[in-house]
Amino acid sequence: MTKTPLDFLWFIPSSGDGAYLGTDTLSRPGDPAYFREIARAADRLGYSGVLIPTSIACEESFILAADLAAHTERLKFLVAVRPGTASPAYYARLASTLDRLSGGRLLLNIVVGGSAQELAGDGIFLGHDERYDHAQEFFQVFNSLMETGHANLDGKYIRALDAKLGLPPVQEPRPPLYFGGSSDAGIEFAAGITEKYLTWGEPPAQVAEKVAHVRRIAAARGHEVSFGIRLHFIVRETDEEAWAAADKLISHLSDETIAAAQAAQVGQSDSVGQARMTALHQGRRDRLEVSPNLWAGVGLVRSGAGTALVGSPQTVAARLREYQEIGIDTVIASGYPHLEEAYRVAELLFPELGIAAPAAPVRASFGQKQVFGGGGHGGNVAALKAGRR
Repeated sequence: MTKTPLDFLWFIPSSGDGAYLGTDTLSRPGDPAYFREIARAADRLGYSGVLIPTSIACEESFILAADLAAHTERLKFLVAVRPGTASPAYYARLASTLDRLSGGRLLLNIVVGGSAQELAGDGIFLGHDERYDHAQEFFQVFNSLMETGHANLDGKYIRALDAKLGLPPVQEPRPPLYFGGSSDAGIEFAAGITEKYLTWGEPPAQVAEKVAHVRRIAAARGHEVSFGIRLHFIVRETDEEAWAAADKLISHLSDETIAAAQAAQVGQSDSVGQARMTALHQGRRDRLEVSPNLWAGVGLVRSGAGTALVGSPQTVAARLREYQEIGIDTVIASGYPHLEEAYRVAELLFPELGIAAPAAPVRASFGQKQVFGGGGHGGNVAALKAGRR
């Protein structure tokens, strides 16, 4: 039976971009005009949405999404709600307004963790598991406001007395909630509240265990959850070209930079998901293919999602179908640099996945098939008759 094509989102690198990891060679600083280029490309290439990241190094996701919504037509925006950085009532006003301004194109990404330094800077001093207790109360108020326009709660962490939201979101009952977390506390939280559970790109066997675990807990609570995966992609016309591109991506990455990045990841975060990512490669260059075509080179220096699928369109599509069999229906993808790789993934991989680009707004010819002629004065070349090349 043919599976429904994956829901495929791209990434806005709001802290900057580049062609090589671990160096400033051919790097691109964060630039609003560049973000708009990526978003417009994703919109016209057939991506359903974009993830806008959150951290002290990134542009604020709600504001950036509002800007990008004005320059796109179909694209959805997965933006961060971070309990503890503002009240649930304030976040409800932000979310409702952005959903209204974008015409119902908002997705919400719950972010409970982060680096200890960043959490402290935001005034959050709760322990790991207690942050999820706090988030549970936060979303009692937030969801009630978004769905009904009013909320009351006298909780341990959150007090909301006759809170009101004046303007409802476009989406009913509210924009969907996405969440990624691998700890027991995170999974317990996700299983009762979120529509989409996200995992980073672990080997299929590990993802299968996690999906089964979340699904089992959600079912016990009478809740249904769907599943997505966060991955980088290095897709080329052949497997050999793709692996060469992977090697090139870390060709400027020094052992000293790797050591510093790994020390920071271990020392600044209590994230179980980050620990699982690091365990795949342990900071070593000689053990980066952690599963067939699943390459952990990105995680040598990047915190968070650190694995990429590497290969030809046929190879990468086969690996993605393995994740689909597990229950994954959504992919949130990246590639370096993000503008060029958005085109590569869409043009090479999407046909293998059955993902169709939106219809072209203008006709390319009067119906005759054309072949690219190099852009000379004569334009393109009419295709030769069938059977001749």
